[in-house]
Amino acid sequence: MASLKKIARRSFLVGSAAILGGVAFGTYKYHQPAPNPLEPGKDKAVLNPFVFVDQSGVTLIAPRAEMGQGVRSSWAALIAEELDVDPGQVTVIHGPAAKAYYNSAMMAEALPGRGYNASDFQHSLGQVVGNFSKFLDLQVTGGSSSMKDGFTRMRLAGASARETLKEAAAQRLGVARALLETKDGQILAPGGVTLSYSELAAEAADIEPQEAELRPAAQWKYIGKPVPRIDMPAKVTGTAGFGVDTRIDGMKFAAIKQNPHFGAGMRSFDAAAAKEMAGVDEILDLGDAVAVVGSNTWLAQQAVEAIEVDWEPASYPETTDAIFAEIEAAFDGSANSTLRDDGDVDELPEGAELIEAEYRVPYLAHATMEPMNATALYTGDTLEIWAPNQGPTIVQKSAAALTGLETEAVTVNTTYLGGGFGRRIEVDYCNRAVQIAQKLKGTPVQLTWSREEDMRQDYYRPGAIGRYRAAVMDGKALMVHGKIAAQSTTQEGAGRMLGLPMSGPDKGHVDAAFNQPLAIPNFRVEGYIAKPMIPVGFWRSVAASFNGFFSDSIIDEMAHKAGRDPLEFRLELARAEWAPAAKVLESVRDMSGWSGKTPEGIGRGVALVYSFGTPVAQVIEVADRDGDIAITKAWIAADLGLAVDPQNTEAQLFSGLAYGLSAACFGEITFEGGAVEQENFPDYDAMRMPSMPAVEVAVLQNQKHMGGAGEPGTPPAAPALANALFDLTGTRARELPLSKRFNFA
Repeated sequence: MASLKKIARRSFLVGSAAILGGVAFGTYKYHQPAPNPLEPGKDKAVLNPFVFVDQSGVTLIAPRAEMGQGVRSSWAALIAEELDVDPGQVTVIHGPAAKAYYNSAMMAEALPGRGYNASDFQHSLGQVVGNFSKFLDLQVTGGSSSMKDGFTRMRLAGASARETLKEAAAQRLGVARALLETKDGQILAPGGVTLSYSELAAEAADIEPQEAELRPAAQWKYIGKPVPRIDMPAKVTGTAGFGVDTRIDGMKFAAIKQNPHFGAGMRSFDAAAAKEMAGVDEILDLGDAVAVVGSNTWLAQQAVEAIEVDWEPASYPETTDAIFAEIEAAFDGSANSTLRDDGDVDELPEGAELIEAEYRVPYLAHATMEPMNATALYTGDTLEIWAPNQGPTIVQKSAAALTGLETEAVTVNTTYLGGGFGRRIEVDYCNRAVQIAQKLKGTPVQLTWSREEDMRQDYYRPGAIGRYRAAVMDGKALMVHGKIAAQSTTQEGAGRMLGLPMSGPDKGHVDAAFNQPLAIPNFRVEGYIAKPMIPVGFWRSVAASFNGFFSDSIIDEMAHKAGRDPLEFRLELARAEWAPAAKVLESVRDMSGWSGKTPEGIGRGVALVYSFGTPVAQVIEVADRDGDIAITKAWIAADLGLAVDPQNTEAQLFSGLAYGLSAACFGEITFEGGAVEQENFPDYDAMRMPSMPAVEVAVLQNQKHMGGAGEPGTPPAAPALANALFDLTGTRARELPLSKRFNFA
C-alpha cells in the first residue's frame, strides 16, 4: 500500500514516478473544441498513474470497483492493446483513494439534453465537464461509466508505457527507437536482441513518459473480442477477497442495531441479557445505535439482537399509504422540470382517442448478496479501512470528518464487492465501523450487518407515481404527457455523495421518460419532487428503473388503442427519431421471430428504453402453466456503440434483466409504524434459477458514441413483462410488483 500512496501523490502535467524499482505511466490527452472553464483552449498531457512496470511485470491500477461487472478485465484489455502484452498477464489491483483516479465520465451525464441526439460538440463538452470531477474527488464506480471513463485514458496509458520502454531500450542499445518493436511484453531489436519490460523498468523510470498515437481499430487484438475474466479463477476457487473475508491479526468482530425509524435517535437500552452471552467482549453506545463486539460475527449478532432498545419515533408518515399520499401531494406543487415540451399536449383534435393512466412502483432495497460490512483500525493518529465500496474518496473524506483526522491520515482499501447496485456508494456502513474502531483504539474491528439490518437500513430506490395522458389518431401516436412524482435521488443521494446542495431541474428524476427516442409530435414530461421521507439512493439504473416502466407502458397502451402491432408501432416512432433505437427493435423482432400473434396460452411483450447512453429493446415470452405464469424466454438487443468485450457485455445485459425481473415480479419495501416490514429474502424474494427464462442477447455497435452496459438492461424488463402479461391475460398491470395480480410459476 505504501507504493500505491506514492503513485497517488504523483499527478503532474508531465512527469514520472519510480515504484519499487519500476516506473508508472499514464497519459490522458484532452483536445477540446469547446472552451474548458478550467484551462480554456489548451491541449493537455496529464500524468495519471494507472500502469507501472516492475520486476514482476505489468501492473494495472484500476480504480473502479470490481462488483461482478468485469471492469478489471476490460481495463486490462485496454492497457494490453497498446502495450503488447496478454491481458491475462496483467496484474490488476484497486487504486487507493486519490484525486488522480476521478471518474471522467459521470459528470457528463448531468449536462442538459436527451443524450441520444447529442452532437460531437456536446460530447466534447462532456469531456471538459468530466475533467472537473477531479476537483470534487469523484472517484466513483457507477452510472455505467467505467468503460466510457477508461476507454481513451487506458489506451493512452498503455501507449505511453510502450513508447517509454522502447526509449529506454533504444538508449541502452544505442539505436533509434523507430527500429524497435514490441511483442508479448518484450522489446524486439535488430539482430534478434530481446529485452523484457521488467529488465527495462528501472531505466525507464528516469525517462520522461513518451506520448504516442493510438493504434487504429483495424490493428486491435483484444478490444471488441471476448477476454477471459481476470477475477474468475479466484472467485470460483474461493480465494477472492471480499469485504467479509478481511482478516487482520488481533481482529474483533462487531454487530449493530440501529433505529428502524430513519433519522431518529435512541432513548435508552437494556443490555443485561447480552452481557451474559458467550463471546461478548464489549457493548457500545453509539448515541443513536448500539453495537456488540465479540469473538466472531455470529455471536455478536445474536447478542445485539438480545438488547432491548427504546427508540425515538419516526418523524415522517408511518405507513406505506401515508408515504405515497405525500408522493401524490407533490403533483399539487410546481414542476421541478419540464425537459421535454414538444408541440401542444393540451388541445386535442376531434377524433383523437385519449388514454389516461396512473402507474405506481414501490420503494426497493438493493439486497446485495454480501451484506454491508467494513473493517477499521484506528490508532488515534491514523485510520485504515477495508471495505467493499464504490467511492473510496467519499469513504475517506467522510471518515476523516468523523474522526477529526487529516484526509491523508485515512487509508481506504477496496475489496471485491459482493454486489453493489449503487448501495455501496453510500458511507454509512463504513462510518459505523469507524465509530466502533474509535472506541477500540489500536484494535482492528470488522462490522458486519445482519441480513435483517441490511434490509431495514438501506438507501432505497424511491417509490414513484407516473400520471400519463396519451392520445392516438388514425393509428398514429399523437400525444404523450407524463407527470412523474418521487423523492429525488439526485437531491438526496448526490447531495450526500458530493456534500453539496443540489438544485435546479433534476434531469435524473425524469431519465428514461423525457429522453425516449420516439418521434411523437406532442410530447411533454414534467418532474415533481416529493419531500424527503425515506432515505433514498442510487439503485441499479436509478430513476430509469421506474420511468422505463411508465414511459414504455403508455406506449404499449397507445399501440393497442390504435389497433397496431406493439413492436411495429414503436419501430415506426423510433425510425423517425433515431436509427440505433430502431435497429435494436428490429434485432429483437428478428431474434424472437415476432409475428404479432401468439398461440393460446402464450403471451409476448416488447419494450424499448434508452438510458445511460444505450438503447435497449427486450421481448419477453410468458406461458400459462395451469393458472400459474412461467417466464419462458427473453430476447435482448442493445447498441453500445462500441463493446470493449461483447461477451462480458452480454453477461451485463443478462444480469440487468435478472435484476429487473426480480423487482418487477416480487420487489417491494413497505412500511408500518415508520419501520420497514421486510427483513430477509423470504419476504423480499428474487428470481431463482428455475424461474429465469432462456435468454438470447445481441450486442449491436451502430451508434457513434459509447454507451453504458451495467444498468441499461434493467429498465425494459418490467414493461416488457407487463406487456407480455397483458398479451396473455388481457389484464393491464399499472402497478408493481406484478405478483400482486399474477401468480408466477
